[in-house]
Amino acid sequence: MNNRFVLFIRRNISVSITIILFLLMFAIGSIMFRGFFSAQVFYNLFIDNAFMMVTAAGMTMVIITGGIDLSVGSIIALTTMVVAHLSEKVGINPIIVIFMGLSVGTIFGLVHGVVISIFNVAPFIVTLAGMFLARGLCYIISTESITINNALFQKIALFKIPFINGTITVNVVIAIIVLVISYIILYYTKFGRTLYAIGGNEQSAMLMGLSVRKTKVIVYTINGFLASLSGVIFSLYMLSGYSLHAQGGELDTIASCVIGGTLLSGGVGNVVGTLFGVLILGVIQTLIMFQGTLSSWWTRIAIGILLLFFILFQTFFIKKTNVN
Repeated sequence: MNNRFVLFIRRNISVSITIILFLLMFAIGSIMFRGFFSAQVFYNLFIDNAFMMVTAAGMTMVIITGGIDLSVGSIIALTTMVVAHLSEKVGINPIIVIFMGLSVGTIFGLVHGVVISIFNVAPFIVTLAGMFLARGLCYIISTESITINNALFQKIALFKIPFINGTITVNVVIAIIVLVISYIILYYTKFGRTLYAIGGNEQSAMLMGLSVRKTKVIVYTINGFLASLSGVIFSLYMLSGYSLHAQGGELDTIASCVIGGTLLSGGVGNVVGTLFGVLILGVIQTLIMFQGTLSSWWTRIAIGILLLFFILFQTFFIKKTNVN
């Protein structure tokens, strides 16, 4: 085998395992269930999880710095409520509504970043407060589900883009663009390298003259913006706003990042692994749907087992790295 290929696999062992696991699960589904092996089933993994890919891209950046954000699920729900309420109850132009929806998470992210970096409060505590605040604001807007009947939203949501033996949606295109931009930011910009430096060793990053506080504020703001963008995508996917949307979404997002090879201790991770982490969660749900008799809670059981496996693997990986 080519030495460069072997070296590449060793350097990206966690991501490689995630990709192999996804291919294996998809192959098992194709063997077990008739109609599983099709382009549209594969595209549906992207269509059903486009919102998760967007918020997971932001979460990956946050975790790389050694932080965490527990508020993304609530911000997604709040954004769907803001979009649905303003477009259906208030009658504001949908384009303006989308911009207002995007500002919700951006403001939350900015506040999180400022409190975490300036006041040196643990990200877990700050974003936990943000999670409760955002979910509570949903109930102030309405306790009922608000259906979106706006013509523009309906047109965008139902628009199908023909793609190799199937169709995809606008949400998928947005998710792919976000992932590509996130990849470029992480690997080809000074900001991306600063994120890895902070996650590797924050004190060393400060001694190197890197702007740690400013970078943290920016990364949490970006994450908040992407959570709101995810909320807009979810609004288009469900064509409704509801306080209970994306319940537990923050945990699914974190699980996708960890399964994709992002270390919770920071300093390691990329959006390619996160993408396949999301796809693994999606293929588990698809397998259960094709099986037909299993409860959807088996998805949680499978995710729990996978998460435990990848955390144990990461622990082993960190110990081996420290020894070396």
